[in-house]
Amino acid sequence: MATASAVAAALTLSSGASGASSATPTAEACAHRVNNTPQKLVECVTQDDLWAHMVKFQQIADANPGTDGHPSRNSGEPGYKASADYVASVMRAAGYDVKLQEYKFHYRSFVGDPVMQEVSPTPQSFVLGTDFNPAQVAGSPSAQLQPAGGIVVPATPTPSSASGCSASDFAGFTPGNIALIQRGTCTFAAKVANAEAAGASAAVIFNEGNPGRTGVFNGALSGDEQIPVIFTSYAVGTQLLDQYVPNIGPVLTIDVKIIDDPNRSDWNVIADSKGGDPNNVLVVDAHLDAIFGAGMLDNASGSATILDIAQQLKNTNTRNKLRFIWFGGEELGLLGSQYYVNTLPPDELAKIKFDLDADVTATPNYVAGVLDPKDGVTLFGRTPGTPMPPSIWAPSAIGRDFGIDYLNSIGQNHILFSADGTDAFMFQQAGIPASGVLTGQDCCKLASDVALFGGSEGNFEGTVPGNDGGCVDNPFRWCDNLSNNDPEVLTFMSKTFANMVGHMAYDTQVFDSTKPGGGHVKKNGIHPKVAIPTGLATS
Repeated sequence: MATASAVAAALTLSSGASGASSATPTAEACAHRVNNTPQKLVECVTQDDLWAHMVKFQQIADANPGTDGHPSRNSGEPGYKASADYVASVMRAAGYDVKLQEYKFHYRSFVGDPVMQEVSPTPQSFVLGTDFNPAQVAGSPSAQLQPAGGIVVPATPTPSSASGCSASDFAGFTPGNIALIQRGTCTFAAKVANAEAAGASAAVIFNEGNPGRTGVFNGALSGDEQIPVIFTSYAVGTQLLDQYVPNIGPVLTIDVKIIDDPNRSDWNVIADSKGGDPNNVLVVDAHLDAIFGAGMLDNASGSATILDIAQQLKNTNTRNKLRFIWFGGEELGLLGSQYYVNTLPPDELAKIKFDLDADVTATPNYVAGVLDPKDGVTLFGRTPGTPMPPSIWAPSAIGRDFGIDYLNSIGQNHILFSADGTDAFMFQQAGIPASGVLTGQDCCKLASDVALFGGSEGNFEGTVPGNDGGCVDNPFRWCDNLSNNDPEVLTFMSKTFANMVGHMAYDTQVFDSTKPGGGHVKKNGIHPKVAIPTGLATS
């Protein structure tokens, strides 16, 4: 963590602005002054203001439970719309031109808590999120469990099970029974399809049992499944297998209730500055939606970052026009940013010259990540990001370096991440240079990260030990709340981002009004529709 003296030094070193006061301005002074240099802007981004927005987002989630009964800011739910309305009201009060852009998406959610119980021979209730995770397929069978063929127990040192991958694995299966299947070899969708063809009323898929494949997990399905599917641990799966007696049991009850709406409304919040060159637009964005529940780290934190920066610029007429956007549906596949980019007229898209994205800015067990489309790696797996042409990565480096400069000035190391899985990716795919910040939002922090940033290996959320995804990506913990954020990390990363915004708002290297659309990827004057590559993971 940076010292107070290092942060104070950064206010001079990071911006290169001259004539700024060395004293930290009061909130009253910030509310009335023109923050027309990066240094002035950085000075006025404070922990108190940032945290006030965070508290408001938590209050919104608490006041608006989702269909599962828990606090929520998920897309398509009342808590998301209330978050969008809050952001819109703050931005209107700050003098921006604000609109809510509606789009439609396929919404699915659990209704109440899914249930998995053993009726006999050992009555027990399995713990949601600890013992099992359900897929989003409705059904309420109560029936005998019957193992599919191909199960390998005890597990071998390396994956070897092909359980459920062949129709022959269900030879002699009794229609109406619940199929017990081991993970391995083929897709989960293929296993479930074979179980459905055999007449199974549900499928319980347990982890294979090899090193790293033992605990409860979530599996991807095709979306066409007709029976409820439960994913469970190797321990639970082998316990049920040990209890199996043909035509007797064990007997399970599974209850999964789903709401499925193929035409649900969601919204992007778009706020334009009144000043600035309308042919040179800087987009500053964050996604407003959660993965599960309150979504305070991912991504109320980034939403608060750009909301505070926008407020601190309310009195400032920047060279380049500012467009602040809070996207919906990011966690569902970059839906909001994809809709925005694909529906924007080509001549309007050509006016956007740069994008800055704040995707998670307050991780307790943090890394200080800066987005870079050339040398950045993915957050998960640390593999190279999606390749971008020089027309994207060369100008992107200009915004990137202002983030690195500020981190250097406060004695912080940095790591370069690709934009894959962030809304910045949609802009890059449309031919627009982009950068941003990311502090890591679930597992797994590496030993190399600890060497750079301190903290501990495992979950980026230091309060949850291990490599199980922590609070963000586990759907039934409901712990991505205010306590899952570090206000000091939020503050110095928001200042880092403010330094990037403050410089790019006046940039003339990338922003050149004499070349409308310069550097953008277009064919016959029309930008291509942007699609998300298959398998792209979201943050």
